[in-house]
Amino acid sequence: MQATMTRHQEATEDIFFGQIVLIWARWFVIMGAGIYALWSANTVGQLTIAILLIALMMGINFFVHGRYLMEQPINQYLLLALSFADLAVITLILMAWPGQKGLASFLFVLYYPMLTAFALVFRPEFTAVYTIITLTAYIIACLIGGLHFIADPSQVELLFMRLITLASMGGLGTYYWRIQRERRRGK
Repeated sequence: MQATMTRHQEATEDIFFGQIVLIWARWFVIMGAGIYALWSANTVGQLTIAILLIALMMGINFFVHGRYLMEQPINQYLLLALSFADLAVITLILMAWPGQKGLASFLFVLYYPMLTAFALVFRPEFTAVYTIITLTAYIIACLIGGLHFIADPSQVELLFMRLITLASMGGLGTYYWRIQRERRRGK
């Protein structure tokens, strides 16, 4: 007979086993941002800033990954803080990196792995908040990147399609999270 776990035990288990999803999502974001930074840097200063940021993100993720491999994972609150820091870094990249900014930048795709990984690990309540904050951050990045898109209906439609797909990633991750939770409970 299977032992019944409390809600707290289930949440702790989700965090422990789900951390690897966030770790690998962060590695893919670091790799993608690194390649883009090396590819698009026009000056030594841009390249220096990009390398420093990527090295910082790699160091943090290496620490988290090492703790996970040593079976001493970080706690839920630090994992939440790192997820919000990832969101902030991606948003800053969309707003400040030279070249195309806001809606014109294709780097919005960096939101997808982080949002999906977050939804696979955390409870639906946390995921809903994180998804709303992600959508808001993307809208702000688009507005700061330039208001010229508001006059063009096709650009507004593009923004809405991106927002819908981002929200869908949060929803699909939550749906899968619920399926796994029911499976573990034996329902």
